[in-house]
Amino acid sequence: MIDKLVASPEAALADVKDGATVMIGGFGTAGLPNELIDALLDGGARELVIVNNNAGNGDTGLAALLAARRVRKIICSFPRQADSHHFDALYRAGQIELELVPQGNLAERIRAAGAGIGGFFTPTGYGTELAKGKETREIDGRMYVLESPIKGDFALIKAEQGDRWGNLTYRMTARNFGPVMAMAATTTVATVHEVVALGSLDPEAVVTPGLFVQRVLQVERTVTAAGGFKRAA
Repeated sequence: MIDKLVASPEAALADVKDGATVMIGGFGTAGLPNELIDALLDGGARELVIVNNNAGNGDTGLAALLAARRVRKIICSFPRQADSHHFDALYRAGQIELELVPQGNLAERIRAAGAGIGGFFTPTGYGTELAKGKETREIDGRMYVLESPIKGDFALIKAEQGDRWGNLTYRMTARNFGPVMAMAATTTVATVHEVVALGSLDPEAVVTPGLFVQRVLQVERTVTAAGGFKRAA
């Protein structure tokens, strides 16, 4: 019987080793799998390469992972914002490597890895420092830059519903990088707020098929002080 449900965040990430490339879904805090990031922090793996749209917010989640000096390199498109002080301090001190990737290129490089595409040409970044050292080519009178796929050892993503086979649906903007990251990683771990019976998900609503998911962890929603649900997208 196929059953990809895991009992705890710690069990879901017990095999993350030093130097692993870990993709983390999320656009800012939307769709960020906080429980899995906390487990990654507790797990002790070091020298990680993190792939995320951002470089952490405040002092929790990805920012806490950076503050603990567990990340060797981050690949992202938006590393600096008002509360990204941990990344900023590490980068200025030369203690973290940054690979800056335009957001569209980031999504497409991840998608290319999942689709088995060896690389693609894009005009984005041509003539800038981002194209330094990369192959360029003129196509139909326009200059393009060759970009390579980004593959992950692990993808940590946040979904809305899932079944024991790993079929997933998402809630609104929490979807963001989750589907392409799931395809591009050797091991995909997804949190869901609701585990549903096998066959109850409308096939037309399944965004990520279970083929791309190895582990599913159910997590509770955060409850606000007023007693309502804090439903960050």
